[in-house]
Amino acid sequence: MFESLNYSTLDRVAYATFNTPAKLNSITERRLADLEEVIAAVRGDERLRALVISGVGRAFCVGLDLELLQRAFADIHFFERQIRRLNAIQLDLEALPVATIAAVNGLARAGGFEIALACDLLIIADEARIGDNHTHVGVMPGGGSTQRLPRRIGEQRAKELIWSARWLSGQEAAAMGLALRSVPLAELQAAVEAVVAQLRLRPRAAIDVVKRVIHAGRHMELADGVELEIRNFVEYMSQLPYAREGYEASMTGRPPAWL
Repeated sequence: MFESLNYSTLDRVAYATFNTPAKLNSITERRLADLEEVIAAVRGDERLRALVISGVGRAFCVGLDLELLQRAFADIHFFERQIRRLNAIQLDLEALPVATIAAVNGLARAGGFEIALACDLLIIADEARIGDNHTHVGVMPGGGSTQRLPRRIGEQRAKELIWSARWLSGQEAAAMGLALRSVPLAELQAAVEAVVAQLRLRPRAAIDVVKRVIHAGRHMELADGVELEIRNFVEYMSQLPYAREGYEASMTGRPPAWL
């Protein structure tokens, strides 16, 4: 089914692992197609609570593949189509009704960096290196860095990182809030599993509504954002069974029915 990545599900969590280490897990048209299929599979599987994206080898993902880049630089219309496709994938990733986690095991730059930014949570190895890197070769970002990075770390830091094109270590990324946390590479899988272990216990609908309200409220005035939360609270509590079930389960000391 998938040529450029390994896909599996285990106990309510999906795992998509880029598996072209000889090419540093770079982005090809096949990888874009595989990511589209992963997103569709996760969206359609009501059992899932989270999606973990990672890489095999010394890279998470280093952006567009060299062969694809050569064709893109020769044809700006082809370049635009690929960039629009990558951006559509990232927007679909953000819209998934599950938590998405980038487990950054190694090099993540350019398009790979942008895929990681599109995930809800970023957990990174101390030994990894991450950065936008576009301006190093005179290119501006096209996969969302100018929009997502300021939202993650603030405008001033985002400008400096994009303009300087410098690498960050995992620990530096965590220190500035780009990553949720940084751990030694040998502990990366365990750190990710500690997070998804909690997500497995939550109703998918609760993960979804919290994610949607946070995203929708990003640019609202506080009072408007609070009103948005209240409206969604009333809708969730009145139309879905999870809150009542969770309350009754806690009162009787039994596991909730969604587990």
